[in-house]
Amino acid sequence: MKNDRRHFLLAAGALYFGALIPARAAAQLEIQQPGALRIAVYADYPPWSAQGRGIDIAIGRALAERMGLRAEFIEFTAGEDMNDDLRNMVWRGHYMGTRPADVMLHVPVDAILARRNEKVKIFAPYHVETMALARNTTRLPEPADSAAALEVFTQEKIGVELDSHASDFLLYVLGGRLRNNVTHFRSLELAMQAMKQGEVAAVMGPRAQLEATLDKAAGFALDPLNMPELRLRGWAIGMAVKTEHEVLASALDKAMNDLHGSGELDRIFASHGVTRQTPGGE
Repeated sequence: MKNDRRHFLLAAGALYFGALIPARAAAQLEIQQPGALRIAVYADYPPWSAQGRGIDIAIGRALAERMGLRAEFIEFTAGEDMNDDLRNMVWRGHYMGTRPADVMLHVPVDAILARRNEKVKIFAPYHVETMALARNTTRLPEPADSAAALEVFTQEKIGVELDSHASDFLLYVLGGRLRNNVTHFRSLELAMQAMKQGEVAAVMGPRAQLEATLDKAAGFALDPLNMPELRLRGWAIGMAVKTEHEVLASALDKAMNDLHGSGELDRIFASHGVTRQTPGGE
């Protein structure tokens, strides 16, 4: 299970090698195995990556294809924080014996995180995640751009994922008055199921996860949260490689640019029921 605390958390060019990359070119790309791109993604993290399916899985495959490589995935369980994940999946490997990947996806593109992890290069943002509110439109009005709009949750229950930014925010906003009506779930999928069954009136969390699970269900809406009290309202996600792997980073960056320019990134997101939020508002 992943949660949004992980946030502390774009035409292929000269490095497009064709369908088969010779061993010499593979060495130049700084990949561990000729012909294969080893990609780290989070496990059990729909709609991003879960059991070989998801947005990040599709992006990884598309990146590898544009580089003339075969995609090989590591679906790993998140550590205590992003620093653990970058150490285990990018520059050192896991103490249990799992060797690192060539590249890790779904890494927050954040200056503070980058400064704290000098052994990795974080780059190529491909989506901006934001916090949102899924709600039962019969029970709740559209929220205003102020935390005062959350006063309704002194009367109605709201679901969140355990150990998440949404949980922390709702437990302490408005002087803690919402605490008794904040209901915790092991995953946002379970929280959304509870909302559809009427157990809670709304669910707060990262927009992509809520949107994919809501799937245009009648009687429900998904609203952005622009409250000034919500300090972390959005964050870009990209990828990471070892700092010294400059050639690999350049090839991946060019491949991601091609996916963006061709519209394939948008199509990948749409096929998973998610609206892509373009970094930089492009």
